[in-house]
Amino acid sequence: MNDSANRQFSRRLFLGSGTAAAVAFAVAGAGGGALVAAPAAAAAPASSTPVINPVVPQRADPWLMKHTDGKYYFTGSVPEYNRIIVRSSPTIAGLGSASEAVVWTRPASGTMGGHIWAPELHHFDGKWHIYFAAGDSNDVFRVRIYVISTDAADPTNAVWGAPARVFTHADTFSLDATTFEHAGTRYLLWAQSDTGVNSSLYIASMSSPSMLSSTPVRIAVPTLDWETRGYKVNEGAAVIKRNGRIFVTFSASATDANYCMGLLTADAGADLLNAASWTKTPTPVFTTNEGSKQYGPGHNSFTVDEAGNDVLVYHARSYRNIVGDPLYDPNRHARVQRLYWNADGTPNFGVPVGDGELPVRLEPASASGTFLAHDGVTVTAASSPALGASQFRLAPGYAKKNSVVIEPVLTKGRYLRVQGSSVGIATTEGASSAFLQRGGLSDASGASFESVDVPGSYLVLRNGALVLAKVGKNERAAATFFLRS
Repeated sequence: MNDSANRQFSRRLFLGSGTAAAVAFAVAGAGGGALVAAPAAAAAPASSTPVINPVVPQRADPWLMKHTDGKYYFTGSVPEYNRIIVRSSPTIAGLGSASEAVVWTRPASGTMGGHIWAPELHHFDGKWHIYFAAGDSNDVFRVRIYVISTDAADPTNAVWGAPARVFTHADTFSLDATTFEHAGTRYLLWAQSDTGVNSSLYIASMSSPSMLSSTPVRIAVPTLDWETRGYKVNEGAAVIKRNGRIFVTFSASATDANYCMGLLTADAGADLLNAASWTKTPTPVFTTNEGSKQYGPGHNSFTVDEAGNDVLVYHARSYRNIVGDPLYDPNRHARVQRLYWNADGTPNFGVPVGDGELPVRLEPASASGTFLAHDGVTVTAASSPALGASQFRLAPGYAKKNSVVIEPVLTKGRYLRVQGSSVGIATTEGASSAFLQRGGLSDASGASFESVDVPGSYLVLRNGALVLAKVGKNERAAATFFLRS
């Protein structure tokens, strides 16, 4: 979150779908080359309830974790900035309807009586800990880092200890603390005001949940164009360890549509307290997308879905124009989507996929290793399409019961439609865009799509392009598509 303009400081699921069951398979992607699925943590049944974005409305700075008890625990900033909430669910999909416990409320006056921001829930050393940032009642933007702890088994029904201040290298604006363990050492990562910029990222080792054991080291400063729009900000760090590296995402710029995510990388064997160990990716990795109608994505966390696949958790708005200060616009909603990995071991974030059920990628049974993709108008099959261009949302259709429409995530409000035998992407007016989703004609584990308005005709891949046609015996595989998460 960023403060209002007259202040110098910054502040600012797969995921269980029945149609997108997680499978360990090789897929194609963009950026670093072929996308490869991360190994599943454990075999687990997918939830029969699809994940619908936004998962938790009006909860910014979302923190979502899967605990060893198998439950998901969620917290985030509330629009009133006055309390800390926690909710839990056996599934990601269930978080939206889960009851919400208020575990801490700011005092009526004094220290911590101001804005309460970005809580994070962690479990280590046998206890639950919530890190958060709080201002004071007489200066709501005098924000510092605090932690509360409990040894109760259930953080939603616990007696929490008094907040402890986490002192850093300077008594200045500081926020967005996260913690992680690596190679036997626990670290704290946070954002703090810095000379010439609103906030930079710092890291230090820890001796207790509230005490640092090393001199803080600055590992990221906002200097690039995409980090300095509206405010000069690096904040909201989150950590994921994969493929022999430690990846730290962070958010940058003002909290309007300019808000975006960057990436730091260090080798797992490097000295994490040496700034030279960290490399910043020169371009943002997750940004506003007009096609999916998602604006200002950021302040993320990571979790895994019910099948062990990596999941990106973040907030975004579904509109660009904001009335007044973005800090007080309540509609930064908590969202989730699958996190992919490039063949070189780096994360591929794709695009914020937008509102509705999580998308799928369609792999033709007749062309294994390829995926349907589009250029905004036509649909073809490609072996290495850009991730966003190969993601489609199956939504309830306007026609018969169980009919669906197929919406590319990059063309929100436009669907696959049929005109004669051709298939293109357009609005549904005057066009046939409803299909009956049936078991695959060549393999029941896949899906085939029969036109509602042209019974007996199916979506078929012919000569690399998607068309509508009657399906001969030899074309059944070309009319069958595996729905990949």
